[in-house]
Amino acid sequence: MELTAKLIQIMPLQTGMGKNGEWRKQNIILETDGMYPKKVCITLWGDKINESVLQEGSILNVSFDIESREYNGNWYTDLRAWKVEPAGAGAPVPPPAYGAAPQQQAPAAPVDFSGDDGDDLPF
Repeated sequence: MELTAKLIQIMPLQTGMGKNGEWRKQNIILETDGMYPKKVCITLWGDKINESVLQEGSILNVSFDIESREYNGNWYTDLRAWKVEPAGAGAPVPPPAYGAAPQQQAPAAPVDFSGDDGDDLPF
């Protein structure tokens, strides 16, 4: 999935040691645009953490996977980013947000049937 949103908060970097060596994890909080903005927490792991791209107030294009898992009868959902880049960096323009006014189209020109004799079928 993809999301284009404003970065409003960078959570502290978390590190630790696992069976495969050291790991790094960072959560970022994004806010969507539109009539009813939503806040979304997305997790970055390892080399996906790029401090030069992560600037509060910047608009980001984030590609991520959604995964849920069960633990002790409760379900937990993770949004794990696999690509983060500044908005407009070669990405297509996102569709308009929910609640945005639809674009107005010019009305079609009226059709004049006054000279039509009704016998001009193409077959």
